[in-house]
Amino acid sequence: MGEDGVMAELLADYRVVVELPVQWGEQDALGHVNHVNYFRWYETSRIVYAEKVGLMDLHRGERVGPILASVANDYRRQLVFPDTVHVGVRVTRIGVASISLEHKIFSRSQRALAAEGTSTLVVFDYNAQKPTRVPDAIRAAIEAMEGREFPRS
Repeated sequence: MGEDGVMAELLADYRVVVELPVQWGEQDALGHVNHVNYFRWYETSRIVYAEKVGLMDLHRGERVGPILASVANDYRRQLVFPDTVHVGVRVTRIGVASISLEHKIFSRSQRALAAEGTSTLVVFDYNAQKPTRVPDAIRAAIEAMEGREFPRS
């Protein structure tokens, strides 16, 4: 199976995939991409997803938007420059005020999964400084993006 086939299989259920080049400066003294970059890549994929479902527009308009509650990562392979990573993100659960996500990082040069992780976003009212319900319009946009309905909590 070629590169595209392996990547397509690993990221098949991920509705948003962001392609990012590995930068020389992302490597550390140990000669591989430093762990903090994986979290930055997850962040980029989350923001792209949030843009696609209208959560960032909501933040710009009403100051209600995402805030990161948790993030975790499991490293599968070291990454080095040069490479290109494909970062997939998908929603796995919609709670009352939270959205759970899964992430995968695919290395183009290694043709393999490099990392996988999870994160939780909370829909946050920045004016009131407290969590708020996931708006029905955002829930509907996520369900449309994911091609399925999520149980209501």
